Amino acid sequence: MDDTTKEAPRRKVRPARAALDTAAAAAGVPVPPAAGIPTPPGADPGPGPVDGGLLDPTGQGDDRAAEAALRPRTLDEYIGQDRMKANLRVFIRAARERGEPLDHVLLYGPPGLGKTTVAHILAGEMGTPLRSTSGPAIERAGDLAAILTNLEGTGILFIDEIHRLHPALEEILYQAMEDFRIDIIIGQGPGARTVKIELPRFTLVGATTRMGLLTGPLRDRFGIVHHLDFYPVEDLVRIVRRSAGLLGVPIDDGGAAAIGRRARGTPRIANRLLRRVRDFAQVEADGMITGAVADRHLECLEVDLYGLDRLDRQILLIIHEKFDGGPVGLATIAAALGEEADTIEEIYEPYLMQIGFLDRTSRGRRVTPRALEHLKLSPGGRTRDGLFRES
Repeated sequence: MDDTTKEAPRRKVRPARAALDTAAAAAGVPVPPAAGIPTPPGADPGPGPVDGGLLDPTGQGDDRAAEAALRPRTLDEYIGQDRMKANLRVFIRAARERGEPLDHVLLYGPPGLGKTTVAHILAGEMGTPLRSTSGPAIERAGDLAAILTNLEGTGILFIDEIHRLHPALEEILYQAMEDFRIDIIIGQGPGARTVKIELPRFTLVGATTRMGLLTGPLRDRFGIVHHLDFYPVEDLVRIVRRSAGLLGVPIDDGGAAAIGRRARGTPRIANRLLRRVRDFAQVEADGMITGAVADRHLECLEVDLYGLDRLDRQILLIIHEKFDGGPVGLATIAAALGEEADTIEEIYEPYLMQIGFLDRTSRGRRVTPRALEHLKLSPGGRTRDGLFRES
């Protein structure tokens, strides 16, 4: 996800920030700058997202600029998630008519579905600046205080991966979300004192892929909670056509359908596949992405009709051939593949279960008859020809 920060022009120091600076200077305690909050030099940024390759729904390095260029700016431009959009329209209109900030928003769901995009849209619809950071990047109370005291007016603070926020910092965030003020302890030992700092009213937008890891008190402080679902193929086809138009790539209905069908319900993957097929079409065809061109080149990328890549198929094949179709434990599968168990559990398993190719039971993972049919596997484990072709 995009963790870039939309910086506002520098102005005079705001009263809340001035109070923090003055108190800290009196106690001889340095206060971190209010940046768009990079990890301090030398600090451990925490574990990053695992890289699952072409069909990895988590953001990769080359996705940043491309996502920014393709990102919708308004709810009208945003495709899919119709129920969420309808609710947000009501909440935004009501807040603007009352002249109040939007209630705090929590967005959760698998990676690549548009949580960061929704945060940017909320800022645009409310006409307020957006400050963006992530849970692992905020390491100290001073970091969080600097962020909160430098929000512009009724701005929006977006915290990605909010479930990775340190529990001690959540206590500060509770008070900021409810009372729009924070208590900062300045100094140490007998000379320590508490400084109360009033904050500008703001909206916190939190995004997480692991809703169950959020503490109950933090979850309860969000007034608006929405789950982002995987996208149906019809919406993904519309997203591919819109992105192709913005990129200036000629594409027909067959080409858009071929890419959308393989995108694993995820717009980020759809846009990534579009860019890769565009490269093939430019070099080996006339630049036009037709259904035949998309099918041929996605097959070159080892992406089959269900959007499975090489590792997806290896997971299913190992369970079927080495463990008699399962059930088998996740750690055993990971050891057999030479992959991290977290990579399999967080990136590959959700989609395989969603399309009915993998069952997760109390005894372990099991391949379904539907997966065997798609992979052309006989009960004895023999593979027939035509893996990438329809039965």
